[in-house]
Amino acid sequence: MTPILGSTVGGSVGVGHGVGHGVGQGGTILAHGIGGRGDLPVPFSLALAGAAAALVVSFVILAWSWPAPRFDNRETGRVLPLALTRVVDAGVFRLALRVLGLLATAYVGVAAIFGPDLLVNPTFGVVYVLLWVGLVPLSVVFGPVWRYLNPLRPLHLLLARLLQVPPVEGLIPLPARLGAWPAAVGLFAFVWLELVAPDATSLAVLRMWVTAYVVLSLLLAVVYGARWFDRGDPFEAYSTLFGHLSPFARRPSDGRLVLRNPLAHLAGLGTGPGSVAVVAILLGSTAYDGFSQSTTWIGFVQGSGIPEVLAGTGALAGSILVAAGSFWLATVLAGGLAGGGASERTSSAPRLRSELPGAFAGSVVPIVLGYLIAHYFTLLVLEGQQTFIYLSDPLANGANLLGLAGRDVDPSLANNPQLVAGVKVGAVVVGHVLGVIAAHDRAVALFPRRTALLGQIPLLVVMVCYTLAGLTLLFAT
Repeated sequence: MTPILGSTVGGSVGVGHGVGHGVGQGGTILAHGIGGRGDLPVPFSLALAGAAAALVVSFVILAWSWPAPRFDNRETGRVLPLALTRVVDAGVFRLALRVLGLLATAYVGVAAIFGPDLLVNPTFGVVYVLLWVGLVPLSVVFGPVWRYLNPLRPLHLLLARLLQVPPVEGLIPLPARLGAWPAAVGLFAFVWLELVAPDATSLAVLRMWVTAYVVLSLLLAVVYGARWFDRGDPFEAYSTLFGHLSPFARRPSDGRLVLRNPLAHLAGLGTGPGSVAVVAILLGSTAYDGFSQSTTWIGFVQGSGIPEVLAGTGALAGSILVAAGSFWLATVLAGGLAGGGASERTSSAPRLRSELPGAFAGSVVPIVLGYLIAHYFTLLVLEGQQTFIYLSDPLANGANLLGLAGRDVDPSLANNPQLVAGVKVGAVVVGHVLGVIAAHDRAVALFPRRTALLGQIPLLVVMVCYTLAGLTLLFAT
């Protein structure tokens, strides 16, 4: 993503395609590449070797100390006070979240409809920064929050009542074979808009995309009922995916809120159709975002004569297919190496080898989170500040509704490239180590114990490749 936001000194506005990644001193907009190879405390080659070694050492330690699954029991966890569960479950609390989502949407909607088609319009920052990037930490901390903030849910409820359609069931059942594929399609449409579409920072283009999303979502929700949002809404799927890393969970026996190891939730990640596609789209699109900033890609596009949109669309789809294909191949090979005979398989093991990618999909979520942190944390901190400043004057007419107009973005984080480079490497490596842990726990739960370690070798190889490729792309610019 190249910059879209940033205007602090003299009212100058940085113009570009995609999303900005930080405002530097004096209003200079910095790409997400702040913190390059030269800012690492060790040579880049040594950083790559150390990252790969960290994964291998983690695997060896797990093989020795983790012989049985630890994340299968969903009744575990530190029980939180009953009063907290009652507050969270209270109708008033959930209504308040719905109202908050509607009010925030209406506020931004005024800027989107009546505001100027300039980059000082906060709509761009709200969609590309606060929603797309900010939803990740919110979901990781509190769980699938978009399910409760989604403004389309109350709008659908109102529409269903006006049309006298059952709000939950809709008109016809939602086919189970669709799984999460509708959400995957929606996610691809959004990342294409964000990373490839021409004039993504044109208000007309953004209005068109959002209008299509709203109309189509409400229409399908009327047809299939509120369950459409659970399986078809791309932002709910996005929030729910990262919500599996939240320390908060429900105890199935009584619904009480508990604090639990976040990795324990990944075993319960949906394994139906499309679940791997959702993860692969997030992983592949983040990889494409890094690659599209490299001089190699820019030189290719400029010299090939291929239209930029066509080249970008092909590269984006190719990145996603590589992510999906490599993971699918690794898990299928894992099943071949560790599956054994029918009598040796565990009771929870998938019946078909084709089901294994879904069974291991949760192990990729920490990896995706690591990449997102590495790519976008400066974007969220710096451009997030700028977006709130713009929100104080949504119509760019001199208002100061939030008391933030005229303030400057604090660029102190961007002024420490060594810290930024360290966070990049740390996020990627820690994400992969957590992925190795999650994959190991699933393997010892699904495969015969004597061959479970052998089956993890293809997954380990793929994760090492992801690590090396991810770090290379991060520091390619």
